Amino acid sequence: MLRRLFASTAFATALLASSSLPTAQPAQATPADAAPFLGDWTLTLQGPNGPGAFDLSIKTDKEKVVAEIANANMPTQPITDIAKPDKTLVLRYTFAYEGNPVDAAVSLTPGEEGKVNAQIDFAGGAYIMTGTAAKKEKKQ
Repeated sequence: MLRRLFASTAFATALLASSSLPTAQPAQATPADAAPFLGDWTLTLQGPNGPGAFDLSIKTDKEKVVAEIANANMPTQPITDIAKPDKTLVLRYTFAYEGNPVDAAVSLTPGEEGKVNAQIDFAGGAYIMTGTAAKKEKKQ
């Protein structure tokens, strides 16, 4: 009986300790990682409250990948937290909404036939918009 109690306590302690371990964040994307995504994009997305369009610009600055996102309802937001786990480029930023900070994550994932799938996750999944990203043509 005492062994079972000790084993149960040890298991519960190990389970709780493992759940509080910090999760590893993907490393910052390098210019080589982001190369297929560099340029200006239009994100055409759909969310629970309807459609939305965003302008996204991704570039390199002194061996670092940086970006900016904007739409008609918000000013341009700088993005410096950019990672590339697997095939997806993930751009994380925070903006103010009604005086409160809101975390957002833009994900760009190559799809079939050269298409790029796009998603913006606001506030850790509280509001998600999905759709496509289209690269803008360079002006001559």
